[in-house]
Amino acid sequence: RVALFKNVESPRKSASDSGRRPHIPLVNFNPFTPDSLIIQSATQERNNRKRAHWNDSCGEDMEASDGEGEDEVLPPSKRITMIESNTMSRYASEFLELEKIGSGEFGAVFKCVKRLDGYIYAIKRSKKPLAGSVDEQNALREVYAHAVLGQHPHVVRYYSAWAEDDHMLIQNEYCNGGTLSDVITENFRCLSYLSELELKDLLLQVSRGLKYIHSMSLVHMDIKPSNIFISRKPVPSCDDVDEEDGVATSVIYKIGDLGHVTRVNNPQVEEGDSRYLANEVLQEDYSNLTKADIFALALTVISASGAEPLPTNGEKWHEIRLGKLPSIPQVLSPEFPSLLKLMIHPDPTRRPSASDLIKHSVLLTAARMSADQLRVELNAEKFKNALLQKELKKAQLARAAAEERVLST
Repeated sequence: RVALFKNVESPRKSASDSGRRPHIPLVNFNPFTPDSLIIQSATQERNNRKRAHWNDSCGEDMEASDGEGEDEVLPPSKRITMIESNTMSRYASEFLELEKIGSGEFGAVFKCVKRLDGYIYAIKRSKKPLAGSVDEQNALREVYAHAVLGQHPHVVRYYSAWAEDDHMLIQNEYCNGGTLSDVITENFRCLSYLSELELKDLLLQVSRGLKYIHSMSLVHMDIKPSNIFISRKPVPSCDDVDEEDGVATSVIYKIGDLGHVTRVNNPQVEEGDSRYLANEVLQEDYSNLTKADIFALALTVISASGAEPLPTNGEKWHEIRLGKLPSIPQVLSPEFPSLLKLMIHPDPTRRPSASDLIKHSVLLTAARMSADQLRVELNAEKFKNALLQKELKKAQLARAAAEERVLST
């Protein structure tokens, strides 16, 4: 088990200890790197050989055999040093906190400007204490996953992480559009929703992010609107062209919050939000974990379509797991709901992969549409929404006037 806030042992060793034991570097062991499985396998084989030698020799030559492995590369000790509480805070010295932009069970997220480069970042700061808790493991898992994934246009970019005064701090890219959950909440308040074109664009972009994550033999395991971040570009230009399809866009969706990420092989699964959880994961069948991400993505798109909030349990929850789509309050082309229905198929092997989705005919219009066409379509949708809002306001005013007349009489 990884320890995040455990005190580091003193480097002073006795002469006898240093003569017998190889030096083990005090760094964390990232389970998501390609070499991690090799190191784990080699460690297991070494332990097996030592046990066999002990059984054969009854322990007589055990000390000698221990010395034979002095030149072997041992996996690093699973420890990370914590900045002592009496030292100067890196957070305070390197960053100027501008505002709090989010909070959750893990902790809070702050919009900060780095004093050195003047650039804005999102700093996630954990609650304390983390030592020995599930949150500690999630924090480390998120850092490990970010480090392995590197940079991708549809995954929130990671810059740095450190431990400070019993807190874990993660420096990530700042996404100026908030989250998809924020958009859904605002749309619900304004009686609007994402259009079919926008929903297809959402599905396409997040599928690209999932394709990349899955290509690294990892799965996200907590895809939902609050974990889809939005970067808004004021004016589409040639600089905004997506490398995969040549489409310029003013809205870029990025997958974030990697605290539930695990390996496809040898998974350590912690269930995510029950509203977006595939039934096979609940049943501890981890043979098709990438398809659990696809299931959650479909329900994320449905949530953005204006549908009622998803159930956390009960009859409707089970109906969705049997392949029944929640009611969508807008008219969509028939093939689009059919694709979403396939994505929540009870049999995970029947669901499309992220690669399949990117190439799917239903999403070709979103993938190939030019920037000018996209703007025209979006403006048309905004105009229709504006008209509806105007009519709604008129109706509300007329109703209020009628009620006032009734009261006055």
